[in-house]
Amino acid sequence: MERKSVSSSNIASIGYDKSSNILEVEFNHGGIYQYFDVPQHEHQALMNADSKGQYFDANIKKGGYRYAKL
Repeated sequence: MERKSVSSSNIASIGYDKSSNILEVEFNHGGIYQYFDVPQHEHQALMNADSKGQYFDANIKKGGYRYAKL
């Protein structure tokens, strides 16, 4: 999956596969995680958020999405 670099103190890059609704997040500490069944509007909102780390924490991490570390 292709990820795009983002400006964030916590997140290095974000990718999204709209055919499978998988959100992939690479953190600055080096971990890469995939979040499953994430709607496309959540990905768009994350990419447009002023604070990607805050949006991710409030809406993805605390949103209860299943995830796996790569």
